Amino acid sequence: MSAVDTRRVAKRRLDSLSADRLRVADDFLAYLQEREDSEATEELLRIPGFVERLAAAERQIAEGKVTPVEKLRRKYR
Repeated sequence: MSAVDTRRVAKRRLDSLSADRLRVADDFLAYLQEREDSEATEELLRIPGFVERLAAAERQIAEGKVTPVEKLRRKYR
């Protein structure tokens, strides 16, 4: 089953639940989302030097040392 089909079936199921069970389903979905976000963060933190490069990029942004996306698009067309 494709992701689109799965979403469609899940939506039908959610639409048929009582308010109490809908809250339980929402809590479970929030748990799954948080779990997925945590796993993605852990994966990024395992990349050697990631934290340092992120901090450097954040400093550059704070100092205004950025190039607008519009300029990049024109430059590399």
